[in-house]
Amino acid sequence: MKPIRKIVIPAAGVGTRGLPFSKEIPKELVPIVDTPALHLIVEEAIRAGIEQVVLITSKGKSALEDYFDPSPALEAFLRGRGKNELADRVKKIGQMVEVISVRQKEPLGLGHAVLCARPVLGDEPFAVALGDEIFPTANSPRGLQFLCKAAEQGVSTIGVLPVESKDVNQYGIIDTGGAKLGDGACKVLRTVEKPTPDKAPSPYAIIGRYAFHPEILDALKEVRPGSGGEIQLTDGLDTLARAGRLQAVLFDSNRYDVGNHLYYVLAQVDEALRRPELASRLRPLLQARLEAK
Repeated sequence: MKPIRKIVIPAAGVGTRGLPFSKEIPKELVPIVDTPALHLIVEEAIRAGIEQVVLITSKGKSALEDYFDPSPALEAFLRGRGKNELADRVKKIGQMVEVISVRQKEPLGLGHAVLCARPVLGDEPFAVALGDEIFPTANSPRGLQFLCKAAEQGVSTIGVLPVESKDVNQYGIIDTGGAKLGDGACKVLRTVEKPTPDKAPSPYAIIGRYAFHPEILDALKEVRPGSGGEIQLTDGLDTLARAGRLQAVLFDSNRYDVGNHLYYVLAQVDEALRRPELASRLRPLLQARLEAK
């Protein structure tokens, strides 16, 4: 199999969980301290060998493409005020990666969003990353790069993380036939969308990182639309699983759903604690507030 060099980032959603912020600003640009979530996802993709980003967008989301454009006027402004380090950071954004934008004209589900990229993808393997899930430590041994390498074995591969039994009804859950995931890939027998705890076949939840062979596009084309006419990606995954063409790998990095207010705040705190210039001042402030409670 060819190495994966393209990644699809579905970003056409309205972002209702992010309102009122997302009323005018795409939710994918919510900042983690000073860096948009989408920027972190693209950095993660570059570390995995990705060379081309395919953004699936919709009306009113041109800011996503604009973010990765060169900004010579802003660079000149910053350099004119002696802020060369900041100007260099801005310049680097415009050189990060090739970005292609594809419109999803109707909100017909995540599977449909991936199908919208088909003219750009051709018959190449590709990755998918959801725009509201970030893995700031995804350069760990088992992150997106590991996922893409596992897919080179010839089988589409998805990332999973264990969740508590009470939370399985919030995720797509994989059936491994009782096998436990370790450092390698594990065959997926089927997927179950949001099961009750007593019906969950495993504790492993599908997260927003995937590495696909082109066959997923054919599988999605055959998916029968569900509620609201939507084509769900999990239905395509189940088709692959039942054909013996899907495997899973266990991620070992922190996952933050930035559409969830609690985990968005946690992402901010954790990122600040990773930065020495902020951590030394933030820790005593956090401690003082905890003690005051």
